Amino acid sequence: MNLPIKFARRYLFAKRSTNAINIISGITVFGLAVGTAALVLVLSVFNGLEGLIKSMSSNFTPDVKVAPLKGKVFSIEADKLLKISELPGVIAISKTLEEIAFFEYRKNQTFGTLKGVDNYFHQVTAIDSSLFQGEYLINSDEANFALLGRGMRNKLAVDIDNPVGFPLKVYMAKRRNSTKPFRSKLATPRGVFSIQPEYDQKYVLSSLEFAQSLMNYETEISFLEIKINPEISPTETVAAIKEIMGSEFSVKDRYQQDEGFNKVMNVEKWITFAITSLTLMLVAFNMIGALWMVVMDKKKDISILKAMGATDKLVRNIFLNEGILLSFVGMGAGFALALFLYFLQKQFGIVPSPGFIVDAYPIEMKFSDFVVVAITVFIVGLIASIGPSLKAASIPAIVREE
Repeated sequence: MNLPIKFARRYLFAKRSTNAINIISGITVFGLAVGTAALVLVLSVFNGLEGLIKSMSSNFTPDVKVAPLKGKVFSIEADKLLKISELPGVIAISKTLEEIAFFEYRKNQTFGTLKGVDNYFHQVTAIDSSLFQGEYLINSDEANFALLGRGMRNKLAVDIDNPVGFPLKVYMAKRRNSTKPFRSKLATPRGVFSIQPEYDQKYVLSSLEFAQSLMNYETEISFLEIKINPEISPTETVAAIKEIMGSEFSVKDRYQQDEGFNKVMNVEKWITFAITSLTLMLVAFNMIGALWMVVMDKKKDISILKAMGATDKLVRNIFLNEGILLSFVGMGAGFALALFLYFLQKQFGIVPSPGFIVDAYPIEMKFSDFVVVAITVFIVGLIASIGPSLKAASIPAIVREE
């Protein structure tokens, strides 16, 4: 251990001549601990919220979505579909067709999006695990069935549990001029899914054949939705799909599909982090005061050290290191406090989230967040130590006693 650190450690833990210095140092450590814990927990809460929303949306958003760059629909060639299905990283492929439609149930009416899906859709998105009411039944040779989002169910006041039931009437605008501008078909509501309002208040699912018939399509689809194996290089799998589909199609992974949401979450996360970091700047004033008083308390020691040959640089480094060590003590206590509160929230949900889809605020810690917080606290401690350390370096070797 080099000499400045030895002196800094001794000055940090040694008894001072004035009890006020110990009190101010203790307040500084406490403030650093609280500020550090707040930074870690702020990032962890955002991680938890982001993870929760992504896990819910994964029940409706596929790993990879293929769409045409021009137009709304396309017909997928059989050889391309076969090539994609044979990729090692591809688990399942679903063909879907989407369009805005008008829905009527008894006397209730609303607009929404009709999404026709094939038999593989629940394998690609796990939509069946988000079933809130009824059963997951869409594709059937006997009748046309529909699965409604929870918000759509509420708008239309659909009674899923009614054994007699009423049909859901779906109206679709015709693509060509006609005396009858709308084409309509009937479907029986069989279930309700609940994911998040963005999907629940917008979508009604039907069979792909039902949607194609209503839109007067034969083989056209809107999207090719793909589930991939995360253990087999997702990046390479997406690149291979892009190569197969060609330049006329967009191929987006899950992040790119929710790019707007992810950017907003990151901006909010780091703005909140920056605002919380300002509390550490307030603590830095306490640290400056504490170090300044230590310098005054050790003025005689500094003079003796300089008389023995210590350079200004050595003295300066002693108090720079003391400020850094003080920051590390507060940081360590803050990390311990954050971990303790994280455990309580995970196990007992000490901070509830009334009205949300979970009972307690979600929270998730990442190692990278600890690194960011450690760097932030270190920089604050270093800046706060500069002034007192320069003052210590300016003290002369011999101090005349009055």
